[in-house]
Amino acid sequence: MLDVKFIKEKPDYVKERLKTRNGDYDAAVDRVLALDEKRRALIADTEAKKARQNAVSKQIPQFKKEGKDTSAIFAEMKTLSDEVKTDDEERARVEEELRAVLLTLPNLPLERLPIGPDDSANVEISRHGAPPEFSFEAKPHWDLARELNILDPDRAAKVTGARFHFYRGLGARLERAIVNFFLDLHAKQGYTEIFPPFMANRASMTGTGQLPKFEDQAFKVEGTDYFLIPTAEVPVTNMHRSEILSGADLPLKYCAYSACFRAEAGSAGRDTRGLIRQHQFNKVELVKFTDPEHSLEELETLTNDAAEAMDLLGLAYRKVLLSTGDVGFSSAITYDLEVWMPSYNRYVEISSCSDFLDFQARRADIRFKNDAADKARFVHTLNGSGLAAGRTTAAILENFQTERGTVIVPEVLRPYLGGLAEIEKQD
Repeated sequence: MLDVKFIKEKPDYVKERLKTRNGDYDAAVDRVLALDEKRRALIADTEAKKARQNAVSKQIPQFKKEGKDTSAIFAEMKTLSDEVKTDDEERARVEEELRAVLLTLPNLPLERLPIGPDDSANVEISRHGAPPEFSFEAKPHWDLARELNILDPDRAAKVTGARFHFYRGLGARLERAIVNFFLDLHAKQGYTEIFPPFMANRASMTGTGQLPKFEDQAFKVEGTDYFLIPTAEVPVTNMHRSEILSGADLPLKYCAYSACFRAEAGSAGRDTRGLIRQHQFNKVELVKFTDPEHSLEELETLTNDAAEAMDLLGLAYRKVLLSTGDVGFSSAITYDLEVWMPSYNRYVEISSCSDFLDFQARRADIRFKNDAADKARFVHTLNGSGLAAGRTTAAILENFQTERGTVIVPEVLRPYLGGLAEIEKQD
C-alpha cells in the first residue's frame, strides 16, 4: 500500500510512475487526496468540538455553585456530543473508503526499471550455462514423461480436472528430491525452514497484495473466509503481520515448501500442456524481512541464492530485469530467472525475485525498532521462488533426456534418489 503522505507530497510523480504500468490511476490518486483532505477536516472539526465540550463542562460546577440555570449548557453539551458522534461515524466511513481505494493502487516501479508495455521490454542482465545440443529430435517433457510412465495428466483430469497431474513412481520421487534439495540448500544459505498452512484468511491475502486485485485468480474455500494459498509468500509474510520486529534480528530469512493453488484466470490456451502452468504445483519460496537501508542489497543476494540452485543442477538460465509493464502488482522491482526449455526453444520463467519495499508491510502493519527509544518504521519485504519445483522437473526432463528416451539425473539430486543416476521407463 502506498504512503498517503508521499502521495500528498508528490501526486504528479505518483501518477507518472503508475502510468508506466499501462494503467490509468489518476482518478484513484485524486480520490485518495480528496478523501484524505476530508478525513483531516473531520479530525479538526471533531477536535474543536471536543475542546468546546471540555471548556463548557468546566463551567457547569461554577454555574451550579452560583445557582445559575444550566439547562442551556446541558443542551449545548448534548448537541456537541451528537455532532462528535456523527463526525466519528463519518470519519470511520471516510477512512474505510480511503483504505479501499489505496488497496487498488499498485506499487510504484523503481526508476531503474525499463519502461514498456509487457515482457517484450524486459532487459536481459546475464546468461549462465549453455543450452544443450541434441543429436536427435528432443521431446517435450509431457511426451517424455508419458513414455516414461512418471506423469499421468489424464487420470488427474478424471479425478479433478484439466491442468492437474498425478506424479507416479520416479516422477513423484524426482519432484520430492527437488524440493528436499532446495530446502537443504537454502538452509545452508541461512534461511530458516517453515512449513506453513496451505490456507490463509482474507486479511493475510490482502496483506501481501493478492486481494482485492486478484480474487478471481484465487481458490476460495466455500463457507469460510479462507483461500488456498497461491504461494508460501502469503502465510510466511503474514507470520509477522501486526508485529514490531527487533532491528537487531534483521534480516529475517525464511524458506518454505508449499503446494500452490492458482485459478490462472484468463490464461486458457497458454502453456496448458505439461507442468508449466498448473492449477496446483509445488514450490519452495524464499522470504526476507529487512531494513530499508539494505533492501536492494538483500534482493541481489536473494536472487543469487535462488540462482545457485540452477547452477548446481547444471541448467542453463538467464537473469532478466522486468519492465514496468510486466512487474507484479505489489513489486517495486523484480528479477526473473528463466530456464532454457528445449520444447519452447526459449527461456521460460522458473523464479521471480521481488522487492516490495514497504508496500506489503503497510498493508500488513509489519514494523521494526532498533531499540526501545527508536520510532517504529515499516520493514521492507522481499520474496523469490527458490524454485518452482514442477518447472524444475520439466526442465530436468527436457534438458537431460537421452536418445534412448531416458533422463540423466543431476548429480546433486542423486543422493535424494538413493544414488539413482538415470530415469528409465517405469512399469
